[in-house]
Amino acid sequence: MKRLRLAMIALFGLALVFGAAPARATTTCSATLTDLAFGDVAPGGALVNASATLNYRCTYNGGLLGGLYGVYVRMCFSIGTGVQSPGYNPRQMTSTPGDTMAFQIYRNSARTQIWGSVDNATYLPFQQDLSFTILANGETRTGSIPVYGQVPAAQAGLGVGAYSDVFNAAHTKLSYNYNEALLSLGTYPASCGNANLGSFPFTASANVQPFCRLTTASDLDFGSTSSLAAPIDKLSTIGMNCTARTAWQLGLDAGQHALGGTRRMLGSGGSTIAYGLYRDSARGLSWGSTLGTDTLVGTGTGSAQSFNVYGRVPAQAPVPSGTYADVILVTVTY
Repeated sequence: MKRLRLAMIALFGLALVFGAAPARATTTCSATLTDLAFGDVAPGGALVNASATLNYRCTYNGGLLGGLYGVYVRMCFSIGTGVQSPGYNPRQMTSTPGDTMAFQIYRNSARTQIWGSVDNATYLPFQQDLSFTILANGETRTGSIPVYGQVPAAQAGLGVGAYSDVFNAAHTKLSYNYNEALLSLGTYPASCGNANLGSFPFTASANVQPFCRLTTASDLDFGSTSSLAAPIDKLSTIGMNCTARTAWQLGLDAGQHALGGTRRMLGSGGSTIAYGLYRDSARGLSWGSTLGTDTLVGTGTGSAQSFNVYGRVPAQAPVPSGTYADVILVTVTY
């Protein structure tokens, strides 16, 4: 009888050991997110994709008996609108002058699931499960999640500048719940909750570079004349398209037959006719190619721009009849 009683006491003590919860057990998680950098974006051009990496880590400290327990952690990573965005769809980056660029952040590589928050019923956060098995007391688990970004195509009105949207601690949130289970015989929590248990600040950024493209340059035809006794005035046009806020200078070279700073048209017999090109209708501002001195200066609008070239053949001595011509090189510097 005495031996039987001792065995029962021993078994009862064993049951107490296995039935107790781990003393002062805690599971803590944290996360960081790299910046989402889109690089250069061309106004009116193709879409631009980019990606970032969200890194997370969780540590389980189960106390004296923690090695007998498994832990099931359910995490939610919430990304809000960002400081510069008025809403989730689309999100937007802004430049210093106040131009806006639409962009989006997604949970999947197909870029169809907008990354949202536990506080938003339409756009959901990214949910990640993680577990600690028995004998994992004091261990840390880590992992990473790709974050997918996209700048939509055909945003023709973008101006030159650096664009960004800041996601600070108020716009990123880590929420998680966990269940502890003896011998890992448990399940994950039904949800990660909506408590703010950490943040992972980052910045989305993109750049629009200055750009100009010459589109047209019509011929300057002074027509036919029987006398050079009086000035002959004509004009032509130059067309170009520059990204909004692009500072540019439009230059015209001296041509192929200039002499001593005077442009000249050359005839078939070697004779020449002097002429000038000007930036103004009064023909007082010579148009040349020295930057900051005699070029036409302006700023891009993001739309087509057209400029007149004012030509003048001044009164001069008669020349033999024939066809006179010159070739001018047009250069845009930005």
